[in-house]
Amino acid sequence: MNKTILCMLALITALSFTSCDDDETYADQVKHERSTVNSFVRNGVTLLEETTGDTLLHVAPVKVISEETFAAQDSTTDVSQNEYVLFKSTGIYMQIIRKGAGEKLADGQSTTALIRYLEYNIGSDSIQTRNNNLYYVATPDEMRVTNSSGTFTGSFVTGQMRTHYGASVPESWLLPFSYINLCRYSAADTEIAKIRLIVPHTYGQDNAKQRVYACFYELTYMRGRQ
Repeated sequence: MNKTILCMLALITALSFTSCDDDETYADQVKHERSTVNSFVRNGVTLLEETTGDTLLHVAPVKVISEETFAAQDSTTDVSQNEYVLFKSTGIYMQIIRKGAGEKLADGQSTTALIRYLEYNIGSDSIQTRNNNLYYVATPDEMRVTNSSGTFTGSFVTGQMRTHYGASVPESWLLPFSYINLCRYSAADTEIAKIRLIVPHTYGQDNAKQRVYACFYELTYMRGRQ
């Protein structure tokens, strides 16, 4: 066997081991992500501002309900019990705090939706991005969303999510459109749909997909200009 063949065999073997290592590394990352999500669901979190001690985020331990229970409750979650429905096929947990006034996005309809949000990286125990503070009071994230026979697609037009992660809207952010109503701006917050999500990396933004971490989101949805 000549040296060329030996070198090629050695290279193929090395690449094979590298591939196995990569698979194991990804499996370890997914295992760690599931562990952090399970801990988050079981224990909740309270995040304090270091200098002032103000509460930046508080999530109580979650009561998980099935999709069947969710449907039997007219697609609602009992906020007083901190209920979240678990969609088993995706691993996404969703809490509907308010369904909102207005109407659902109808089949065949497109609209602009204005989003206020907070993104908490569960793995790093930190607020990662947000626009629900005074600094961004005049600039909510804006997405264009379309309902095609119950399948929602969207892209960010402007905002922090587009700046940090690109124009693609995470699938998890589109899930609530099946259940919420959209209204135009109102001084009454109670009229605006409000959702909380726990999102595994596979249904998150692009950075979460690449680095394999789960995020918690608190979001409000409001209808923008057509």
